[in-house]
Amino acid sequence: MVSKSPPLCMCPAGWKLLAMLALVLVVMVWYSISREDRYIELFYFPIPEKKEPCLQGEAESKASKLFGNYSRDQPIFLRLEDYFWVKTPSAYELPYGTKGSEDLLLRVLAITSSSIPKNIQSLRCRRCVVVGNGHRLRNSSLGDAINKYDVVIRLNNAPVAGYEGDVGSKTTMRLFYPESAHFDPKVENNPDTLLVLVAFKAMDFHWIETILSDKKRVRKGFWKQPPLIWDVNPKQIRILNPFFMEIAADKLLSLPMQQPRKIKQKPTTGLLAITLALHLCDLVHIAGFGYPDAYNKKQTIHYYEQITLKSMAGSGHNVSQEALAIKRMLEMGAVKNLTSF
Repeated sequence: MVSKSPPLCMCPAGWKLLAMLALVLVVMVWYSISREDRYIELFYFPIPEKKEPCLQGEAESKASKLFGNYSRDQPIFLRLEDYFWVKTPSAYELPYGTKGSEDLLLRVLAITSSSIPKNIQSLRCRRCVVVGNGHRLRNSSLGDAINKYDVVIRLNNAPVAGYEGDVGSKTTMRLFYPESAHFDPKVENNPDTLLVLVAFKAMDFHWIETILSDKKRVRKGFWKQPPLIWDVNPKQIRILNPFFMEIAADKLLSLPMQQPRKIKQKPTTGLLAITLALHLCDLVHIAGFGYPDAYNKKQTIHYYEQITLKSMAGSGHNVSQEALAIKRMLEMGAVKNLTSF
């Protein structure tokens, strides 16, 4: 004969145990969902059907918590008038100041401009988006949403043509340095796009001067050959104030201004663009930021080319440290993210 197991006891003690287990399960599920919701709330901002209200001074008040002695008195772009009869020269060399490069810079500022376009100046509240170059933009369908912002800031040579559905077609400003300048800027920018030079070294000023003045081109002193022919209108060129590089390095990444020559850490153009936006705009959103995890060796880092995180080796950028800085901004509500991070 086959013996049968005795039935499970459903005495009051058994019911209490089952109830406690069910309660623990419910709490665990709730906690998991709430954590996920909180993550999405902090690091992902779904595109609203209508324009988000823009409150004048909103970014300014939140940025003051990031940058300490926050001030909008600093000019966004370097001005020629600031380099005549200067009594207090810059304290730092490039990229954190202009010490030692003043004469060269004077020649560049004499043939470029420093003004902010009137259509931006006149805005009661400036809605800005900084478009990163990250792979998260691929197949994002964010193009139309990006085009609706008052100011669209792009980085380096990231293309627009052929990617309009994901990254939009409007470009108000494009930050670049000589090695990252697109060889045909008229293809990837609008006619009124401001091309904003981020100078990392004195040779960068020398390069832009030879291009705009049609002098003998500079071929040495760059880690990658920049364009030798660059068809741009000098009046669309701006020189970014190194002040923003300084505070991005100091306040966001805690980098020293004086570093050994062999160890030159510096912020990425992307983090610099966010810092600029927090000083120019009232509402700041970002899209396409974030790198793959370090263990993900095959994931591409850009939406437009097949290069991986390995290409960042030796760049002088600490992407992990920058990710923490951006997450801090997101947690504080200083910026909001249109893509996952």
